[in-house]
Amino acid sequence: MSQGGGAGPAVLAPPPYRSRALAVCADFGSTFTKLTVVDLDTGELVATASHRTTIESDVIDAYAAAEAALANALPGADLGSTVLACSSAGGGLRLAVVGYERAVTAEAGYRVGLSAGAKVVHVAAGRLDAAALAGLLAAKPDVVLLAGGTDGGNADVLLDNAAALAAEPELTGPLVIAGNVDVRDQVDALLRAAGKHVIATANVLPRIGTLDPAPARAAIRDVFIRHVIGGKGLSRGDRFASLVRAATPDAVLAGIELLADGAGSVPGVGDVVVVDVGGATTDVYSVVTPDAEESQLRREVVEESWRGRTVEGDLGVRWNAPGILEAAGVERLVAPDSAEAAALAAAAARRATEPGYLPVTAADSVRRGGKDLREVGLVVGSGGVLRHAAAGRAEQVIATALADRAGGWKAPEHATVVIDRRYVLAAAGLLSFDHPEAAARLVHYGLSRGA
Repeated sequence: MSQGGGAGPAVLAPPPYRSRALAVCADFGSTFTKLTVVDLDTGELVATASHRTTIESDVIDAYAAAEAALANALPGADLGSTVLACSSAGGGLRLAVVGYERAVTAEAGYRVGLSAGAKVVHVAAGRLDAAALAGLLAAKPDVVLLAGGTDGGNADVLLDNAAALAAEPELTGPLVIAGNVDVRDQVDALLRAAGKHVIATANVLPRIGTLDPAPARAAIRDVFIRHVIGGKGLSRGDRFASLVRAATPDAVLAGIELLADGAGSVPGVGDVVVVDVGGATTDVYSVVTPDAEESQLRREVVEESWRGRTVEGDLGVRWNAPGILEAAGVERLVAPDSAEAAALAAAAARRATEPGYLPVTAADSVRRGGKDLREVGLVVGSGGVLRHAAAGRAEQVIATALADRAGGWKAPEHATVVIDRRYVLAAAGLLSFDHPEAAARLVHYGLSRGA
């Protein structure tokens, strides 16, 4: 792999290719664009290729380069009939949440946003005054999730906030309405009359203690595809927007849910945690079985989301690499004003300004009470920094993190650690909507044989 390009194709299945029903699953990442070819009948991983994401020109250029490499490696293969893509290029999906009370509907919206693959850049609670509106606009969200009130409950704040958003000319992005259904039509009409792009859906918190994320998650996915992808200026033509089906974290979560649950004749593995170290963010996903006693305790305000994602938006290893050094300083892992801190600062700055840079020597490398996960049986590591690590090194990094309980986190205690070296989770998520059994076979094949 070179700094300016990508990895040559890895062909993993024997020919012939002409007779196979194939799908190409693409992820336009912040640093690299990855293509995965899957046999739709068997779920077999056929081939992979990648190229540095070409944000500086047109993101479709990276896709075309990787696609050409695959075409040469798979003579006679049909690589155009089924093409599915996800994207986090250009920063992914930036979401602002507006709710009624910070600990109730605003918190519910925040959790739903994370599960939808968004980076939640702003949360506002209560009535939007001038200062609150200014804070919202300063966060530059792609989408606003407007929540507030349980069904049949308080409607005044939701209506007031809808009026404030309708009257704000600088707010040009789409809005998803997911609050009190009793006034949903009224809110929808108010915003549409002001010329806003609106999708109205079910309440994220229909009752106190009950979180209903699926409708809002689907609406956010739809908004991302229809309104956000085409508006980032990442591609001059319409092919990129036509390929993308989801934000990358949303696709990855769908793949993880499939891994946990199984599909058709493919059994699930049960509770699973995934740590995905990317160029812009570090995401931690978990799909776990609810603990009946703990669920009852937490239902008093906002029900725990047992399937979801948390994102550390400033801890990416490329665009936001300096954030890692800052966090290390806060945790006293690096002495301030030391030679080590200076060297790490230079290395982090280079990755932030040159996200396509790849280290050549070891010296070039940068090292560095929530949900109860103690009974989770499988932990998966993903992301280029782990996929391209030396044999055994990535597993060691994950195992070391699991053994560190200084912060009191309820981390997995007896989990098997595997690395998603073939990057099948996003591909499986993309396939899960229309080809669930093939997707389930892919994720099992990729994690068990892709090392």
